[in-house]
Amino acid sequence: MDLVASLQSELESLRSRIKELESENVKLSAWLSHCSCQETKEKSNGSLVKNGVLDGHGKKKNKLRDLGCGTMVMHQFPKRYVALKVMYFGPRFYGFASEAQMDPTVEGELFKALERTRLIFGDKRELQYSRCGRTDKGVSSVGQVISLFLRSRHRESRGDNKYSGEISVEESCGEMDYVRVLNQVLPNDIRIMGWSPIPVGFSARFSCLSRVYKYFFWHGNLNITAMETAAEKFLGEHDFRNFCKMDAGNVHNYRRHIVSFEILPFNESYKADQLMIMKIKGSAFLWHQIRCMVAVLFLIGQGLETPNVIDALLDIERTPRKPQFLMAPEIPLVLQSCEFEGLKFICSSDAKQALNEHLERECRSYKLQAAIFHEAIISTSVEIDDNISSERTKKKEASYTPLLSRPTEREFFFLWTFQSFDRTCLNLGILTAINININMFLKMNNVELIICASEQTLS
Repeated sequence: MDLVASLQSELESLRSRIKELESENVKLSAWLSHCSCQETKEKSNGSLVKNGVLDGHGKKKNKLRDLGCGTMVMHQFPKRYVALKVMYFGPRFYGFASEAQMDPTVEGELFKALERTRLIFGDKRELQYSRCGRTDKGVSSVGQVISLFLRSRHRESRGDNKYSGEISVEESCGEMDYVRVLNQVLPNDIRIMGWSPIPVGFSARFSCLSRVYKYFFWHGNLNITAMETAAEKFLGEHDFRNFCKMDAGNVHNYRRHIVSFEILPFNESYKADQLMIMKIKGSAFLWHQIRCMVAVLFLIGQGLETPNVIDALLDIERTPRKPQFLMAPEIPLVLQSCEFEGLKFICSSDAKQALNEHLERECRSYKLQAAIFHEAIISTSVEIDDNISSERTKKKEASYTPLLSRPTEREFFFLWTFQSFDRTCLNLGILTAINININMFLKMNNVELIICASEQTLS
């Protein structure tokens, strides 16, 4: 009887809620009837003929306008799923992802341009947005790839008199020039290099076969042969937890596969010093993995470590915690390319010419700045009177502590809490019993406690 009464009570509550919604619907209908929106008429096939920009054949008619109440009618436009190849120069940005706590970000600027050109409608989830790599603050790219739905000039493919929601991948003739349109509004340090039609099941993140990074550096006095010997030890699949910044809340598997690791000369030099690159190819990378690997290779190149230290750091049983060391600087790191199966990017001749001209202007501008710095160096080369002596205090060389003798990073200890009341009480009881020793345990073992909530219960 209690169950029946409970169900009846819930039924009455639902009826009451329905009446409230119906009343709200009437108010909204009345508001819309007095709204100053311009009428939007549609043909029988659903294509826009006014206040939109496409007719039934996908031809441009009028410039897209807002409705009087500020509502856009873009949801009635055809759309297609595309991949965009993105180039950006990282020093100005706080990383690629817009989830960063600071602005500007590359992703944030991209979406501003997409919204300004009216190429998107809806949030990232509705757009099925994904990105191939999430580069950090200061890191650049000439081959980042994102995928999302964009407005199109083509209608979706039909089947049984219904739209399938997807435009044929092969149907690219007469499509919008996404590269030209976006590059006209993007800031100078971001450019779209090409676009490609893709199937709806494509993911810029999970469909990527491999990623290639390049790290630029000056040869100087580095022992390149020793660095190459050490770099070969990275090849294959290893646990790289000692070569990354721990992201224990999101990453639990630290095994990654390095396909190739090359150290090559670059076609640039300065005062007999050769510019070099490290070219690293892998299926995926951990947070700051590239910069940590490069940092250790620099120590080896300077003669402070031997190539065998790589073996020790990759041996998790021998070195269970990462020694403390500084990462390599972020500015010389570039995401060079992302590899996908069968993906071919399109760039019109006009857009390509405009892109090349823009990059040439930027390159000339930076070379002018370099020339000014060079002039400053020349101006400091003045003759010094031998009669005037200056005392220079010799900088004491800091003693070097080998990596394996350094203090280690924190280890993460996971404590799972459960939402079941009786089990929670049991867990709290256990914690109370060990409360006296837990703080001492954390300090003595350099452990960071992470409390994770779970909806599961113990059986």
